[in-house]
Amino acid sequence: MQVQQQILLENTKHQRPILGDVFYKQNGQKKPLVIFCHGYKGYKDWGAWNLAAASFAAQDLFFLKFNFSHNGGNRNELIDFPDLEAFGQNNYCLELDDLETVINWIQDSHYASEINLEDISLVGHSRGGGIVLIKAAENSRIKRVISWAGVSDYAARFPTGEELEAWKETGVSYVENARTKQQMPHYYQFFENFKAHEARLTIQRAVSALSVPQLVIQGACDEVVLPQEARNLHAWNPQSTLSIIEGMNHALGAVQPWKKNQMPEDLAKVVAASVRFIKNKI
Repeated sequence: MQVQQQILLENTKHQRPILGDVFYKQNGQKKPLVIFCHGYKGYKDWGAWNLAAASFAAQDLFFLKFNFSHNGGNRNELIDFPDLEAFGQNNYCLELDDLETVINWIQDSHYASEINLEDISLVGHSRGGGIVLIKAAENSRIKRVISWAGVSDYAARFPTGEELEAWKETGVSYVENARTKQQMPHYYQFFENFKAHEARLTIQRAVSALSVPQLVIQGACDEVVLPQEARNLHAWNPQSTLSIIEGMNHALGAVQPWKKNQMPEDLAKVVAASVRFIKNKI
């Protein structure tokens, strides 16, 4: 019997709850653990992520997805961004802390009887792809890492010159959410935090240091994270596996909301390739 349950982590490092979901077959058998990290302006229930999670569970994997504590959601409104103040206070180090909190929590939870804690894989989409790569390089408990349309360089995503100076002077910049039309804030602390921890947050350094299997999945038609970023990740770790899917965009074929009962074709390909990789069949 496949089980889907919500989880809530209250006692977190940054005093904000982390909400998540687990998908698994409840049979008392220890299964490989897969932890999924969403991307920028993302959340655990975006698009077809629930269908993807159920597909992993159907393949005898224990799947956990969660919202970063400062992603802009809250415990009552999981879709979109009711808490823009939290969104503005987010940064990469917070997300790395959240992921560490989730890893520690699941190992001590009542789900431990269903999980092979010696077999943990991380999966991240877009910005979350960078987070999982850094975490896999610094946490020896991680056995595999997979990025879906994952970024290769956080530094390149910050403004420079006059735009950076204006951000510093005002203390905040805004980006419009194309779907919700919200003006989403980024406080200057985001850049300051990055500069203070730039060595840790350099994805090239992390990927070059990886000692575990790495799968890089990228869409050839990605308009947000260009295919060259996937090629960069593969070049920095020639032992990695690179899969570029023709015709696939950044959203892996999905949209929000996703109203169909099946995953889009491209996401189904991504999930199938990821399952094969986790089961050492690639």
